[in-house]
Amino acid sequence: MKVARVVEYHKPLQLQEAPEPQIEGPLDVIVKIGAAGVCRTDIHILEGQWESKSGVTLPYTIGHENAGWIHKLGDAVTGLKVGDKVILHPLVTCGLCRACRFGDDVHCENSAFPGINADGGYAEYLKTGARSVIKLDDSLEPADVAALADAGLTAYHAAAKAAKILRPGNFCICIGAGGLGHIGIQVMKAISAATLIVIDQNADALKLAKELGADHVIQSGEDDSFVKQVKDLTGGKGAEAVIDFVCEGGSMKTGVQMLRQAGNYYVVGYGENLNIPTIDVISTEINFIGNLVGSYNDLQELMILAAQGKVTLHTSKYKLDDFQQAIDDLSAGKVRGRAILVP
Repeated sequence: MKVARVVEYHKPLQLQEAPEPQIEGPLDVIVKIGAAGVCRTDIHILEGQWESKSGVTLPYTIGHENAGWIHKLGDAVTGLKVGDKVILHPLVTCGLCRACRFGDDVHCENSAFPGINADGGYAEYLKTGARSVIKLDDSLEPADVAALADAGLTAYHAAAKAAKILRPGNFCICIGAGGLGHIGIQVMKAISAATLIVIDQNADALKLAKELGADHVIQSGEDDSFVKQVKDLTGGKGAEAVIDFVCEGGSMKTGVQMLRQAGNYYVVGYGENLNIPTIDVISTEINFIGNLVGSYNDLQELMILAAQGKVTLHTSKYKLDDFQQAIDDLSAGKVRGRAILVP
């Protein structure tokens, strides 16, 4: 089968031939890839940022946002059949450790992460586990939802945390209306009555945010004058929640300025360091909350919203052979929504 592999850090991926994955355990599932999302994390992997964290041996195949059709099943797998349309939770979990038994499968002690520390979906076939497979509604196709497996799941995870404590009349700020942000906006509008303010540097991204239901959109610039606009909208108090899908270019500095006392700052994007005097944290009782990916149940709930038409993924499609163009376009900021690779 064809695969796009990391052969060396700081070098482009290479298209190679590799053996198809095989069933090795009773709960193994082989999926024929219908679409694989191209994520900024893939770029960070190529840059070597994940080398010490993943501990993976090169070469290996990246791609952690995957959907497709069941190809082969281990003999203990139930509830699935060959040909079923599925989306894959990005983690392969054990179900037996303390975290899994608490339903906190995101922090499974024995997990594998295809595309991060194991072979992923920039390929024609992928091996996962039965615990990671979610059947798709008849109305959905793999290419429509693949990037929801991580980008959408991460956005949902953060938005769901915020929505649990936001009340009607509260304000929520989303920083960034790009690949993650445009999903988070839709999720917030679907599950929360809070007033949603979206901030982005890109006018086209803000236009999309407005179309997706943002109550207010504000264009940020080189200075921080937009902070005053937020303060004016919130009666001078700031927002109860800030969800930062960017965390680069000073977004955290201005984001904290837009947070009200005892507010929550949800860190989703990464790249910038958190640098705030501890006295400011204590005196205002603000909270910083990290977000990785969501749980299996989070992804199941997100698929319900997708099937209901409340969350729609905006995509740019590329053939697997054109993986480099997809990565280049993402790096250059030319992708509106998410880029995906299709067979």
